[in-house]
Amino acid sequence: MHEVALCQSAFEIIEQHAKRNHARRVTGVWLELSAVSCVEESAVHFCFDIICRDTLAQGAALHILIAPAQAQCRNCQHQVKITQFGAGCPHCGSQNLIVDSSSTMQVKQIEIE
Repeated sequence: MHEVALCQSAFEIIEQHAKRNHARRVTGVWLELSAVSCVEESAVHFCFDIICRDTLAQGAALHILIAPAQAQCRNCQHQVKITQFGAGCPHCGSQNLIVDSSSTMQVKQIEIE
């Protein structure tokens, strides 16, 4: 389950920014997942809750945004957005795609008190 490692890395970023801004606690976190990341959203929620226990982020609301991935179709040469894993080219239906953006997870925003 690579979601544990991803959440641990995200928490380290969140904690670093919260401490730098003298936060008493983190109340909200927005994470962005790529549509082709193969990361399970429910596993991220579960892992995030566990990793944040007894920290300044305990109880923080977790918001997950799914971002489309950019790809180029090798068959028709169109630049396309892929909104889910396994999706084909919306122009020609080909599965022969070169995915340009597949970053797994990013911390987009945190809310602090």
